[in-house]
Amino acid sequence: MRVIFDEELKAVADDLDRMAQDVRKAIKGAGDALLNQDIEAAQTVIDGDIEIDALESSVIDQCVRLLAKQNPVATDLRVVVSTLRLAATFERMGDLAKHIAESARRTYPESPLPAEAKELFGEMVDFLNKTADRVVAMLQDRDTHTAEQIIIDDDVLDNLHHKTFELALSDGWTGTRQQLIDVVLIGRFLERLGDHAVSAARRVVYIVSGFDPSKEPARDENGAVE
Repeated sequence: MRVIFDEELKAVADDLDRMAQDVRKAIKGAGDALLNQDIEAAQTVIDGDIEIDALESSVIDQCVRLLAKQNPVATDLRVVVSTLRLAATFERMGDLAKHIAESARRTYPESPLPAEAKELFGEMVDFLNKTADRVVAMLQDRDTHTAEQIIIDDDVLDNLHHKTFELALSDGWTGTRQQLIDVVLIGRFLERLGDHAVSAARRVVYIVSGFDPSKEPARDENGAVE
């Protein structure tokens, strides 16, 4: 029975790895569509979302069968339940990449962003491309060090996101009203992609160690637990 369980769990892990790789491809494609008015990249992301959804359904079905048939306990149960959560997280990341691609397709051949926003959004896209690479590597290797770096570095993306509001509210804004809406919405989509990457990283730390870093007590500036 243990051999069967391990084989079925590996099949689930393989599907989850494919999800992460597809999400990475979607994030990078959405960034290309956004910054370069690449209509083909946008359409590829939009069309590819169905594959991410299908993989999520496959992971859910396999996990439910594992829970029903194998009755996993302790560490095995932690892995199966966390895999369900990861699949949902990756599916949502695919949706966010799709939203960005749809914004780029809607305004083609024009950009949804004004010229003054391109550099800032380029930084956000570069950050998320690197994060997507980290997520894939983290998941394949169950690498908690990479997971911790994803969690720590998210502050960089949060700071860039705040700058999108500063840009939208600045007196020097020259974009259209629609571009103002797009800057706010797309900035939020990008920021949420980072948040979901952090959620995935926390879940991998939990799988490996049993410790949930989202439950860590807050500390004051002197290091004392509040």
